[in-house]
Amino acid sequence: MSLTKPQRVIFAGTPEFAATDLQALIKNQAEKKIELIAVYTQPDRPAGRGRQLTASPVKALAVENGIDVYQPQNFKSNDALEDLNKLDADLMIVAAYGIILPLNVLQAPRLGCINIHASLLPRWRGAAPIQRAIAAGDTQTGITIMQMDEGLDTGDMLLKKTCDITPRDTGSSLHDKLAKLGAEATLEVIELIQRNALKPVKQDNKQACYAHKLNKAEAFINWQQPAEQIERLIRAFNGWPVAQTHFDNKVVRIWQAEKINSSNNATPGEITEVTKDAVIIACAEAAIAVTELQLAGAKKMSVKDLLNGRPGFFKSGQKFNS
Repeated sequence: MSLTKPQRVIFAGTPEFAATDLQALIKNQAEKKIELIAVYTQPDRPAGRGRQLTASPVKALAVENGIDVYQPQNFKSNDALEDLNKLDADLMIVAAYGIILPLNVLQAPRLGCINIHASLLPRWRGAAPIQRAIAAGDTQTGITIMQMDEGLDTGDMLLKKTCDITPRDTGSSLHDKLAKLGAEATLEVIELIQRNALKPVKQDNKQACYAHKLNKAEAFINWQQPAEQIERLIRAFNGWPVAQTHFDNKVVRIWQAEKINSSNNATPGEITEVTKDAVIIACAEAAIAVTELQLAGAKKMSVKDLLNGRPGFFKSGQKFNS
């Protein structure tokens, strides 16, 4: 293909992570000699207290920029596949789309489909690589652009970009860093494709591990675990589903906490100290200092603000329950 002719590109994605990538593609269409001919995203979903049908972040951005949007439930119908084939695309770029693409879809664009995955494959294949990396104590992650095949994140790797995981990173902060890094990586891959300079690398399946989808049940803190493990879970689930526990028979969400050394022999889950800006809670090993939380029916707030408004709300000897 001549570089003077724009590549006809379809983008498929749904959440904010994908919208960051789409924004970069829109901004760089002319420079990268591509033409965004269509966007695929999941159907509108009920959201908010009113449960009104709401467009995905990717759809909202596409509509704002005058790009045609397709929202099939899946690709099992002939109509959905015909619509895709009629677009006569050179390439489909996929990021957190949330719909499984069958082989006839993967093969529809001339150059196939590439995926923007938020881990250093083959580590953390699957739905929740960002959160699983934090929870596991990984110190580094990144973005892998891969050629999609019928497996789950098993395709050949086209480009990797690394990103450190700091001791303060949360699921939300790491999401934002990787979204930006993914956009940069996608633009680099487009250049490599146009220069015919890609060097695909097969994944070592022996090194693979799976990032299971998040669920609300696992967000409940088990105070019988070591403080280090609980602190990582709190950071990983900051964003969604948010770590939570029971206090006075009500659910309390914990947004921010840090591990502290403690020689106290208190029962796991027991409050050992209340300072002006933290609640110290014993764990199986050491303790955590909770600095930001959310009471049932209230907004999240710092412990300092909570105690300023409600002195004595927490007291030593009280317990949080798993």
